[in-house]
Amino acid sequence: MAVRAVRGAVQLERDEAGHMGEQVRALLTAILERNGLTDEDLISIWFTATPDLHSDFPAAAARGIGLADVPLICAQELDIEGAMPRVVRVLAHIETDRTRSEIAHVYLGAAAALRKDIAQ
Repeated sequence: MAVRAVRGAVQLERDEAGHMGEQVRALLTAILERNGLTDEDLISIWFTATPDLHSDFPAAAARGIGLADVPLICAQELDIEGAMPRVVRVLAHIETDRTRSEIAHVYLGAAAALRKDIAQ
């Protein structure tokens, strides 16, 4: 079993706690499903949010889908002029038998433009 990292992101339509929770849950669910993962495979998850998001912690959505004992942390993205607004990014550390090239990185909606090279 190897330790790997899975990336993902989603752009929110608006800064509202319920909307953030819904979108982050969808992102996490897609990451788990596309990589054949369960909560037992997760080591930790880093969340970042652009500086224009204030309504909630992205990690709260992870708790909402049952990731109760997975270490989670939230941080703020750099405030770069011209960057895509209202984006939550995920960096999940996992245990898996998949090779690095077999990892499915998940970029939902408009966030797919962030990493066209790895978005699936």
